[in-house]
Amino acid sequence: MLQRPGVRGLRASPRARSAMPSWVIDRYGRNDVLRFTRDMVFPTIHFPNEVIIKVHAASLNPIDLSMRSGYGATALNMKRDPLKIKSVDTEFPLTLGRDVSGVVMECGLSVSYFKPGDEVWAAIPPWKQGTLSEFVVASGNEVSFKPKCLSHTEAASLPYVGLTAWSAVNQVGGLNKNNCSGKRVLILGASGGVGTFAVQLLKAWGAHVTAVCSHDASALLKKLGADDVIDYKSGNLEEQLKTLPLFDFILDNVGGSTEKWALDLLKKWTGATYVTLVTPFLINMDKLGVADGMLQTGVTVGSKTVKHLFKGVHYRWAFFMPSGPSLDEIAELVDSGKIQPVIDEVFSFSEVPKAFLKLEGGHARGKTVIDVISNK
Repeated sequence: MLQRPGVRGLRASPRARSAMPSWVIDRYGRNDVLRFTRDMVFPTIHFPNEVIIKVHAASLNPIDLSMRSGYGATALNMKRDPLKIKSVDTEFPLTLGRDVSGVVMECGLSVSYFKPGDEVWAAIPPWKQGTLSEFVVASGNEVSFKPKCLSHTEAASLPYVGLTAWSAVNQVGGLNKNNCSGKRVLILGASGGVGTFAVQLLKAWGAHVTAVCSHDASALLKKLGADDVIDYKSGNLEEQLKTLPLFDFILDNVGGSTEKWALDLLKKWTGATYVTLVTPFLINMDKLGVADGMLQTGVTVGSKTVKHLFKGVHYRWAFFMPSGPSLDEIAELVDSGKIQPVIDEVFSFSEVPKAFLKLEGGHARGKTVIDVISNK
């Protein structure tokens, strides 16, 4: 294979820079741990399949708030250093932010799908340095070409929530464009980032979607295509949902007490599935350590799966999974007009702490986006 001109393989950067602007944390805590620096170490290509991306826009997700506070640190540090080569956990300074839309600056030797100058988007897994930075490094298989119809600011709102919803609905739930038509789907917590994406995805595949949200988000969910919108504040939610025909699939973004009654809303013995994104996996590892945490998690999910299987329904957990190929499919849906970004507010790079406070306040209608290259 001929090597492309300009691909320099394992080099630090196109301009041999050593530092860049970034928002980092040096310890876990509340919003005051966020620190702006111009001296963050410039990302390096360590593996031939990696690319360096100049970040044009990023966005915040609830996981950024959780990671800022230390949630999941045990599991993430194990993933960062599985062989325990380092004597202590040295994840700091840590850059948060999972979503990126930007331009490829450099490619590793084995990257043939992208070249410098390509406009791309990606969701960077949480064990890697994040996207609230001028540049970020990603594996080529985590990256996809940005939808042509979106600006970088719009595109940055979709990858993490899109891949989380895709994991739950498609890879765990088994739904796709060929088998979804006419299926009755219930989405609990439909007005958040994952929920608004899932509504659009399932409608694009032909499902009948019932969305649960608060009254002030009803108009948004109807605009996105939801067939029925239920206000969880207008009365007993369980009783309201029991008046509706049974469902083929439930996506739960809420967790907690909903799990105690939601599975009773599924059609029995038809392959109907409940998928929750609210799991104790990382909490167990934080509390109990890696080995005991994984054991406790396995026991929990195993016992719940078997219990509900005897009742004629499937019980599943789902997690975010980075995937360039899945983003390729999502980009096609975006460019065909079937999925649109839902953005609540855009902040400049200098306003990252303010953006975190906005997200922390809750009840956003769409994503909180950071315009990284703005001059404000």
